Amino acid sequence: MNDMYKVFITVVEQQGFSKAAEHLYMTQPAVSQYIKSLESKMGVKLLDRTYKKMVLTKAGEIVYEHAKQMIGHQETMHHLIHELYNEPKGELSIGASYTYGEYVLPRIIAQMRKEYPSIHPKITIGNTQDIAKQVADMALDIGIVEGEVEEPSIDVHPFADDEMKIVASHDHPLVQKEEVTVHDLEQAMWITREKGSGTREATERMFENVEIDPTERMEFGSTQIIKESVEAGLGLTFLSLWTIRKEMAMETLEVIDLPKATLKRSFSILLRQKPMHTKATTVFYNLIQSHK
Repeated sequence: MNDMYKVFITVVEQQGFSKAAEHLYMTQPAVSQYIKSLESKMGVKLLDRTYKKMVLTKAGEIVYEHAKQMIGHQETMHHLIHELYNEPKGELSIGASYTYGEYVLPRIIAQMRKEYPSIHPKITIGNTQDIAKQVADMALDIGIVEGEVEEPSIDVHPFADDEMKIVASHDHPLVQKEEVTVHDLEQAMWITREKGSGTREATERMFENVEIDPTERMEFGSTQIIKESVEAGLGLTFLSLWTIRKEMAMETLEVIDLPKATLKRSFSILLRQKPMHTKATTVFYNLIQSHK
């Protein structure tokens, strides 16, 4: 039965029988037979092949989701049994939002590789909602994000505070101004992250707190590009202090410190709800907790 599920999952993810057969080192008729057998056992059609592009039926969506979870639990079970008698090892899929992933995570990975060389991290960087979805789908073992996550299948563990402030270039007119007003902020050009990002969510919350709705905005999908744009004098932004430590030390970026425009939030660890996690996941979880 497990083989049927694995073949079905591969057909869905490879978007076709031919690619699935190639991926599984099987013949296409063999793959087709597995799918027919699974559909017969379930008593329903799982794949709709009447269109040019193969699509899942509603029943197929249910089988795909639960088959992925079942196989994921089995793989975890085998890892856990093996790890009872061995050091932590194997691949560890880690997801992180941009702020943590680009500015904090590299140091933790370096520490883990030094202490546990048999663990092989695979890193995915994305916005908060993307990482949460991949943890929920078991495509990632663990995630580290900022911002709100509402996903019933995920355990959310806040572990560190983050402070966000308005940031401008060293020679921006508002940095030189003795008192910055709400009107100044509303008339300024703002450079923000994309929707779905925890940083964008925090920026919108700050706009509400200060009671502004800037009309001049530019949107980028990378914190690094935003920092460089602000350094070049293109506008203001709202960033975590973790992300601008080097630039503040070099005095290329400055903070515009307004009480209403300061926001505190938490970084959180995301774990899929399971009875147990692999030893590699637990090791990494503990390293994150100790690196505050």
